[in-house]
Amino acid sequence: MQLNMACTSYGAIVERDMSDNTENIEKKAAMSDYAVIDFEASSLSSESWPIEIGLSWLDEGEVRTWSSLIRPSRSWSLDDWSDESAAVHRIPIEIVHAAPCVDVVAARFFEVLGTRQLVSDAPVFETHWLTRMTEAADQPAKGPVLDFHRVSFANFSGLALDLLYETIERKVVPHRAGPDSARLVAGWRRALAHHEDHLS
Repeated sequence: MQLNMACTSYGAIVERDMSDNTENIEKKAAMSDYAVIDFEASSLSSESWPIEIGLSWLDEGEVRTWSSLIRPSRSWSLDDWSDESAAVHRIPIEIVHAAPCVDVVAARFFEVLGTRQLVSDAPVFETHWLTRMTEAADQPAKGPVLDFHRVSFANFSGLALDLLYETIERKVVPHRAGPDSARLVAGWRRALAHHEDHLS
């Protein structure tokens, strides 16, 4: 099935392991320099494509979030749509077809991200879907995507780290890109609040 839309095409992408891309983590970096990225996708296969993007970050101690649905690029195969994945994120394919075009979403993503470093709790998956989005939109690659847990352990310890993960575990995983990314940043916010209270 072809979609009638004005979106650019791109070449095939092979998912790769990003486990070595955490070497640039700077201990005690300003947490506002990071942004957590999350995607919902058509499936979990190597040919999967993003249907929703979420980005969350800290701004003066508050969690800020931007998200958008993504209309499939003409070059993405609709055969990769998984009913099993749809049962998790609960985003109907009809809603995805009416979403903003991928080039519009990608342009807005770069505008919102600015100079922040991308972080994810599933960097291999997010890198794959981010690459699919940027190549479909004829945008430059953006990376690396750092591992959330490594960034957290590099910047927090002791009770602050415990509070970070306690906050995350207590929040329900909604399986929507915006709230999912905000959930992780809320953990950072709680850890920073403890750290600041301890210093005062």
